[in-house]
Amino acid sequence: MTRFRVITTKELIERAAAGVKIIDIRSVDAFNGWKMQGEPRGGHIKGAKSLPVKWAKYMDWIEIVRHKGLLPVDELVLYGYTLEDVKKVAETFLKAGYRNIEIYKGFLTEWVPNDSLPMLSLPNYRHLVSAEWLNKLISGEKPAEYNNDRFVVVQSHYRNRDAYLSGHIPGAIDMDTNALESPETWNRRSSEELKRALEEHGITADTTVVLYGKFMFPDNEDDFPGSAAGDIGAIRNAFIMMYAGVKDVRVLNGGYQSWKDAGFEESMINVPKEPGPDFGAQIPAKPELAVDIPEAKEMLAARDAELVCVRSYPEYIGEVSGYNYIEAKGRIPGAIFADCGSDAYHMENYRNLDQTTREFHEIAEIWKRNGITPDKHLAFYCGTGWRGSEAWFNAWLMGWPNVSVFDGGWFEWSNDPKNPRETGVPENLKGHA
Repeated sequence: MTRFRVITTKELIERAAAGVKIIDIRSVDAFNGWKMQGEPRGGHIKGAKSLPVKWAKYMDWIEIVRHKGLLPVDELVLYGYTLEDVKKVAETFLKAGYRNIEIYKGFLTEWVPNDSLPMLSLPNYRHLVSAEWLNKLISGEKPAEYNNDRFVVVQSHYRNRDAYLSGHIPGAIDMDTNALESPETWNRRSSEELKRALEEHGITADTTVVLYGKFMFPDNEDDFPGSAAGDIGAIRNAFIMMYAGVKDVRVLNGGYQSWKDAGFEESMINVPKEPGPDFGAQIPAKPELAVDIPEAKEMLAARDAELVCVRSYPEYIGEVSGYNYIEAKGRIPGAIFADCGSDAYHMENYRNLDQTTREFHEIAEIWKRNGITPDKHLAFYCGTGWRGSEAWFNAWLMGWPNVSVFDGGWFEWSNDPKNPRETGVPENLKGHA
């Protein structure tokens, strides 16, 4: 194995000031703020980029690296929990033609214990949990940042119980997204319906709910492509539960893929739903999380608010509607583009290759360039609410104070011929494609 120069804490501070690229090779969960080694401070060195050692085995690794703006001419400093893992990533960089590579091994012993050295974390990281955290929970242990005695693990899906029956996390029940949203409008259901559905699944306002989904490569030629996008459906359900008033909603970072990658046990047992007591709160407890058409129109006219379109580029410019049940093509005039990825059932621009949530600094930077900033009231939307909910969840995790989901989205907006639409490439996106 190649020998790499090991730098001191003082040298790292100097390198950072000079613009060196700092790489955190730990898991995305540790990067976000989880104290995976029991360290006194969670998070990452300020300015570091996330590039977990797990990714070094991917064939597309170099594409991930370039996507993060890391070039062979850059000076790199790598750090992590173990020197062995750091060297693995350093060797991978070396094989890819990177030559300016140094290692910092004082992260746990010097950087973390020193409160004067800057670290950052995802403000609401507690609600984006790892497979290891969830395994402790279902094994009867008391995982970090959990102070409850009642939890329910939910695999979300849309019309696809086979996704659940073909393998799920032990003890998890399944929930069809139709339980919480109406297939007629794709909006959240009425307060009475939500109350009944949550109680039928054994969920009260005080239950800790851990949601996850299974990504199964959606095909737009299918009658119901969303049936293979349960990972997005899980976050859609998380949004509606939080709107309803469930106080402690968690999402498994990376969904079922993370559970499999960790090598934990899978189950085929059909776990029966156990109806619970009264929900215990007035629904909706957080009505401000949802925006409907009247408020959406007010936001379009306001200087301190934005509608944020989380659709694909072809949908935004009106080449396609995005759905086999939506005829109208185009966009809401004045809505800001926040590109989801390739189509209505993918969120590539918000995900890493292993389906974990993308580095939050990168999302915030892209949004900032588009005028999406935390000082405004933001309402995220897509066609019917799934992708909008995932983008909203990212903003909420970042601690942005006034974020909502425009629940009706393009489906409801375009169903009313009185609502304006536009197509084509707007000036600010010329050259995007």
